[in-house]
Amino acid sequence: MEQFERPTDKVQTLPQALRVLASVQPDRVAMRMKDYGIWHDITWNQYARSVRKVAMGLHALGVERGDHVAIIGENKPEWLFSALGVMSLGATFVGVYTTNPAAECEYVVGHSDSVVYICEDEEQCDKALLFRERTPGLRKIVVWDMEGLRHFDDDMIMSFDDLLKLGVQTDRENPGIFEKIVDEGKEDETASIIYTSGTTGPPKGAMISHGNYRWIARQTEKITLTSIDDETISFLPLNHVYEQIFDLMMHLRVGHIVNFTENTDTVMNDLKDVSPTLFHAVPRIWEKYHSGIVLKMMDATWLKRTLYGIAFKVGTRYNDCKLAKKPVPLPLLLGYWLAYFSVFWKLKERLGFDRVRIGFSGAAPISHEVLKFFQSIGIPIREGYGLTETTGITHISDATNFKLGTVGRCLPGSEVRIAEDGEILIRHGGIFQGYFKDDEHTREAIGADGWFHTGDVGEVDDEGYLKITDRKKDLIVTAGGKNVAPQYIENLLKFSPYINDAVVIGDRRKFISAIIVIDEENVVKWAQDQKVQYTTFASLTRTEEVNRLISEEVAKVNKQLARVENIRKFRLLDKKLYTEDGEVTPTMKVKRTSINRQYKDLIESMYREGD
Repeated sequence: MEQFERPTDKVQTLPQALRVLASVQPDRVAMRMKDYGIWHDITWNQYARSVRKVAMGLHALGVERGDHVAIIGENKPEWLFSALGVMSLGATFVGVYTTNPAAECEYVVGHSDSVVYICEDEEQCDKALLFRERTPGLRKIVVWDMEGLRHFDDDMIMSFDDLLKLGVQTDRENPGIFEKIVDEGKEDETASIIYTSGTTGPPKGAMISHGNYRWIARQTEKITLTSIDDETISFLPLNHVYEQIFDLMMHLRVGHIVNFTENTDTVMNDLKDVSPTLFHAVPRIWEKYHSGIVLKMMDATWLKRTLYGIAFKVGTRYNDCKLAKKPVPLPLLLGYWLAYFSVFWKLKERLGFDRVRIGFSGAAPISHEVLKFFQSIGIPIREGYGLTETTGITHISDATNFKLGTVGRCLPGSEVRIAEDGEILIRHGGIFQGYFKDDEHTREAIGADGWFHTGDVGEVDDEGYLKITDRKKDLIVTAGGKNVAPQYIENLLKFSPYINDAVVIGDRRKFISAIIVIDEENVVKWAQDQKVQYTTFASLTRTEEVNRLISEEVAKVNKQLARVENIRKFRLLDKKLYTEDGEVTPTMKVKRTSINRQYKDLIESMYREGD
């Protein structure tokens, strides 16, 4: 078999791909789920059977080709069973963030015309009960976990177990109908509607086809070299396109194992159990790992601290040679391997990264210093780039061909060009079908010539590597007419183990300022070590000692910036940024418009004369 040729190549839809994989490797493990500390295997045959039951149960409820079904719940096998069951019928699944309040869930369910609401538990069910009278198209609520609802009598609510039983009965009474419906599926049918984060307004529903999903999987495999023996761990929101790359697209092409964490609080422990070969995360996760390592080493014994310091210096010098694509001198090579096996290997093992051959960072920009740090200790992380509207990926680097400061080269078969105003334009097989019920924004996003307008500003170098400057709408123009890219400065700030979030301000202002959110865990420990008196998180941010600590961190960043980019003033926020408060998206991207509005007085205090 030629490289990248798969048994799934001849199908058109994701459910058809699942059927093929279940037939060629029925007893191989498809996924694992941790429940009460025990990992449970699910084979491809069991996976396919569960999807069939869901599909036939929904068929009995009247779900037809072209209908929309909402899914809200944490990452678990039932999520994929539900999504694949919906797609098997030629219907479209609509993912909803579990952190969305009832009003936002109502918007997505109502706007998408969803006819069934599949949810995880009582909490998510309650949201639907609040808005069901305002979403007349909604006919049924299906709940995975009925704890707290078992004695709740409501004709609209149905347990997931009862849906499966209904599916078995319907399948028995209608032999051959499941196969017929799945066979009728075409690649141009809409597989999902993914609602964008809505950083600038109400979320827009991006329609993604089966063809989009499968094209991205084929082209991505050529870069990541994902194999059947790979294992990933699923913990980012499954309704986000980034997680779907690994749990839907690549999974249903290659057939690797997906491991579901017990819950979002056990990710680090579960990571040690699984030791995945591929690990993908948002920048916030990588930043937390980085700060955790740095602070643990600061508290280590003198011997361990010294050995780590020597090893890290060797690793940094080795990495500098690799980044510059220069030959590594033999003494440095030997020194690096000694450092790797005596220090870095043990560190990777404790983190659960001992089998990771490549890590990925996406969904938001990441500090280049964080990438250099992990590269130096033997964990290669590659930053990728893409949007929901491009089905997740346009650019990515492989394990050996990469360039720091860029997001890699475009996927094979892609076209990229930079518009006159610097905007990045993309054309490839993963470009979405358009926004649901929104022709105006669709026309703005996709030109008549098929080029998708990303809204990001960047440049492509002579080797084809793309460098992202910032979001087009986020670029700051100071009162002096200087252009400043806030994300770059924010990432430098977040490299500090004491800074969790930063929002750079300065558009049409005399100078650059910043709102900073401290890292609670690390600053609390620092404060305890320094015997700083405080009572609450808010009081901690007001102490003179903590403000001085952050001032020193800001000064370190300013040394790396041009004078016009220097942060002249900052304010510590006395709370964290929350999705529920409309301050960040579920993938932790800052909603700048909301921040500027909510903290207007705080921002203005930095620009008052004499302040």
